Amino acid sequence: MGSRIVSTGRATPRTCLSNQDLARHMDTSDEWVRTRTGIAQRYVMASGESLVDLAADASRTALARAGIKPAEIEAIVVGTISSDYGFPSFGCQLQHQLGIDTIPAFDVAAACSGFIYALSVADSSMRAGDWNRVLVIGADALSTMVDWNDRATAVLFGDGAGAVVLVREPGPRGVLGSMLRSSGQYWDLLAVRNRGVQTTIDAEARRQSDDAIKMKGPELFKLAVKSMADVTQQVAERAGVRLEDIELIVPHQANLRIINAVAQRLGLPQEKVFTNVDRYGNTSAASVPIALDEALESNRIRDNDLVMLNACGGGLTWGANLVRW
Repeated sequence: MGSRIVSTGRATPRTCLSNQDLARHMDTSDEWVRTRTGIAQRYVMASGESLVDLAADASRTALARAGIKPAEIEAIVVGTISSDYGFPSFGCQLQHQLGIDTIPAFDVAAACSGFIYALSVADSSMRAGDWNRVLVIGADALSTMVDWNDRATAVLFGDGAGAVVLVREPGPRGVLGSMLRSSGQYWDLLAVRNRGVQTTIDAEARRQSDDAIKMKGPELFKLAVKSMADVTQQVAERAGVRLEDIELIVPHQANLRIINAVAQRLGLPQEKVFTNVDRYGNTSAASVPIALDEALESNRIRDNDLVMLNACGGGLTWGANLVRW
């Protein structure tokens, strides 16, 4: 018995910022951003909007498409680093929004790899017989963590949520295999330092502390390309699948240069790689489920297709899931 993704859903904030919008407030241009990232626009949270609300919208869409009532869900696993509160967990807040009681609901913090991690955790527990129907969500709002004067990071990130419904069932379709990896020695390549317990409570010191995403771009680029390509190859080999037999790769939408470099390293044509980073930017843990939902909507995925999901994020974390649709 394994798990199969039976439906998907996505949600984004109302506010869409184009590169031209950003250029009116910082030293950048549409050409500069597109050339370096492939991004044309991104959706960002506005005052009064809640990421949990977006996750609930994405979840309700996925549940409706699956024909499953919220009360039939047996667990909620959320990949996120953007909870509305320090605690309780995002998963518990989402559980309340959906009107579900007593089931386990928890978060997996793996930055941009969060959905890959969450899907693997859910699949493993379902294979063990713990749950039969699970909601897996990727949701992040990294636009709330950027320094809007730092064009190197401010142009990259967007906000959103994506959800899938996993059902435990026998048969050849479903999650065929996953692999998760991390390397803490690279923790400072992409980090927000002042949101943890190391943050000082002195107001003036807090004001001067690191309050935004700090990124070492060139080093992160090299590691992201290598790690995503390597783990994709390893998951395929372990499943006895040739890369050329994979119909579509749905990668974390970090930026177009990383996505293209991973495809080149794997020797795969661009048409086998799904991208929507131009319209959403980097939505962190939400990027893979949002892209997966769009790939299905545009008929890029059909029954029995082999689909590879992969990601790399802060930590450093990375991983991949191979799915028979």
